[in-house]
Parts: sequence; structure tokens; C-alpha cells
Amino acid sequence: MNKRLVLRLLGAILLIEALAMAPSLAISLLYGDGDALALLSSMALLAALGFPAWRFAHPREQNLRAREGFLVVALSWVLLSAFGALPFVISGLIPNYIDAFFEAVSGFTTTGATVLGNFEGLPRGVMFWRSFTHWIGGMGVLVLTLALLPQMTGRSSHLVRAESPGPSLSKIVPKMGDTAKILYLIYGVLTVIELAALIIAGMSPYDAAIHAMGTAGTGGFSNYGSSIGAFDSAVIDAIITFFMVLFGINFALFYRVLVGGWRDALRSEELRWYLALFAGSTLFVSLMILPQYGTFLNALRYGSFQVATIMSTTGYATADFNLWPQAVKALIVVLMFIGSCAGSTAGGIKTTTIAILYLTCWSVLKGTEDTECFRRRMPAANVRTAFSVLTVAGTAVLTGTMLILVLEHTGLIPAFYEVVSAVGTVGLTAGLTPVLTTAGKLVIIVLMYMGRLSPVTLALLFASRYKKHGKGRKLPEERIMVG
Repeated sequence: MNKRLVLRLLGAILLIEALAMAPSLAISLLYGDGDALALLSSMALLAALGFPAWRFAHPREQNLRAREGFLVVALSWVLLSAFGALPFVISGLIPNYIDAFFEAVSGFTTTGATVLGNFEGLPRGVMFWRSFTHWIGGMGVLVLTLALLPQMTGRSSHLVRAESPGPSLSKIVPKMGDTAKILYLIYGVLTVIELAALIIAGMSPYDAAIHAMGTAGTGGFSNYGSSIGAFDSAVIDAIITFFMVLFGINFALFYRVLVGGWRDALRSEELRWYLALFAGSTLFVSLMILPQYGTFLNALRYGSFQVATIMSTTGYATADFNLWPQAVKALIVVLMFIGSCAGSTAGGIKTTTIAILYLTCWSVLKGTEDTECFRRRMPAANVRTAFSVLTVAGTAVLTGTMLILVLEHTGLIPAFYEVVSAVGTVGLTAGLTPVLTTAGKLVIIVLMYMGRLSPVTLALLFASRYKKHGKGRKLPEERIMVG
């Protein structure tokens, strides 16, 4: 274990978090809401702890092994949330530290679940930090670290792999540091374009920044209790719907477009699956809610927004879909679990995972040995990974639901909805989040981490120690009856 390199990376991450609070401090000083001290003291503590670790921990080698990469990712996300919660506590916005930690975890994991009930008169600097955690977490803090400090590690691919479901850097350029810069440039430009569009549509610059960051990171924090519905604007709904769908697309496709490969991007089977699922779900929901909204265009406005916010795992709302038909609510739960494309800022188990699973089942029904997907034969390792993701995510949902039922004494449907929303990093709730007990919040916190980092990734922390024991050994094959 290269402990010094791990320590140095964690120190750099704390320094980056301190730097990331600077825009929120500027907002606080601009509006004078009295929360500047909370942000300044948090930044000072982060700098005091991060600088010595970054400056004085000199590793003998710069190469980061797989297990060390996964360890850095796991620890960095916990530390980010632990220190990111301090402005909430110090400012008095969320006095209870567990509640503040929950809010920070929800922000960095881009879940968007909140313990806040009243949104009126809250300090704007800290509220800006609350939404900025989405923007950092959407692309991934380790990707940001590689963009700012590309020379800190010799081999950084393990950091990128471990921070799934963020963008896959190996598909863009050979050097991870250069790729991280490209990704953040694309990410930043798209965020600024949305920010400008929302301002033109009538939002104040502050509101536009809050909701552009929430859309880009697919997190969904808003500074209004009724979310996007507070604006009651079809134009704003359309802009945010478009960008939620956009940020659910694999970022590697954006890079292809930039380098002139737009035809290849449009021919992407992954993109076609994603857009087909979005279009089909939107049409179904719009037709189902048509009696409640009078005209098809009105139903399409609300239906497309809700399908986009669920599939991208953003979690914004323009309507109370608890009042919608049961079939629509069932589809919403399924879409929360699936999410968007791999390599996007969205959560869920991803459309590619579902595609591989269904095509594997189809190959079994046809009697063929190979799984054919996207006009290619899928490696057996990909198929195993897809089934592993589904199995572990499904187990997390079932276990989490049982724990919430035991701890909260609530109904099955609200508990199941809350857990699927956490694992999918969607953040929507049936009213359970604000009234969760401390134990219930801790369960949801673990599920949010699992949803953002993937339980398979977390399991790899411990896999390497067992891998070497089985090296070179192959057990006899045993055929068993299945089904």
C-alpha cells in the first residue's frame, strides 16, 4: 500500500474542496446574508488539514495500484461530504450534523434528497454551495483532481474506473490528465450555455446558476420548495428538459462531435437505446396523463419533463406525479433504477446494462452462445459485470427496503420508493425523507454512496487480497440444473 501517495491525494482533494467554496463565499459577501463566516471557517479548516498532507507526504513512487485507487475514491467521497457539511452546521442552516452530512452526501452523490422543509429566506451563499456540490459530484471530484493536478499520479486510470458511474476517460485521449481537462471543458461550456438560456428565459442570474448546476450534475437541488414548478414557465421547462436529456448522454459522444465524428456519434447504438427509451416513455406518460391536462401539448410538457428528470436521475419536479395513474408511477420507479447512459453524469444502473441483460436473455432463447449487442459480440466479462451490477443493486434495494421498514415503521411503497430513489441517485421522495430517523438517514446515506460509486466498485476494494490466492488454480466444472 502506497500510503504516502494516498495521503497526498486526499490532501489535494481537501484543498480543492476549500477552493471550490470560494464562489459560494463571493456570493455570500455579495448578498450579505451573514453566512460568510461559516464558509470562510470551513475553507480554513480544509486548508489547514489538506495543505500539510499534500505538501509533505512525498511518495517514493507515483504509480497508483488498483486497490489504492479504489481506497482513495471511497475515502475522498466520505471526506468531501464530512467537511462539505460544515457550512450547513456553522451557518445554522442545518444545525444537526447528521442532517447536514445527509444533505452533503445527497449533494456530492447528485441524489438531491433533502432534509430541508422551508426554503424561504435561507442564506444564499450556503445555498449556492449546496448546489455547487452537485456540479462537483456530477463529473467526479477525482476527475477534477486529475484536470488540475495531472502529474500527481503516474497511473490514474484506477481513479477513473473507481469513480463510476462518471464518464469513462479511456475512450477519449491517451493521457488521463488531458482527457479530464477536455471533459471538464465540455461540462463547463454546456453548463454556461444552459445558464445563459435560463437567464434569457426569465430566471435571475442566481436562480439560473442554482438550476444550471443542478441540471448539469443531474442532482436536482433547488432553492424553491416547489422546484422548477415555482417558475410556471413552459419555456424554462423545455430548456431544462433538453439539458437533462443532454447530460444523460455519454460524454465520449460529445467529444466525437467536437473532433468531427458527429456521424459516428449519431450512429451510436447506446444513444439510440437511450433516446428510444426516453421517447417511448414520454409518449406513454403523456397519453396516460392526458385527461388531467386537457391537451396533448400540455400533457407532453409535463410528461417529457418528468421522464427526463427521472431518466437523468436529476429529480426536479414541475408536477406532483403522486396524483398520476398507478401505471405511470410504476414506470417512474423502473426508470429511476435504469437511469441514463454510461459515461454520463446521471446515476442508475445504465441503459447499456439493461441492453446487455435483455440481449443475453434473447441469445439464450435463440440457443446461441454469444451475446450480440450494438452489432458486436459482447465479451463474457461484460455480461458477467452487467449481471453483477443488477444483482448487487437489486440486493441493495431489497436490503435497504427491509431496513427502512424496520427502522421507520412506514408502508412498503414509500420505503421501496425511497430506497430505489437513493440507489438510483434520483432524490425524489414520497414524503419520507424529511421525517427519517437518524438510523434511517444513515441507511439512505450508505445507499446514496453505493448508487454513486457502484457497489461493485466498493467491493473491488477488498477483491485484490483474494485474487492472488486463486491465481493459477482452476476448479473442476460442474453442470447444475437451472430454472
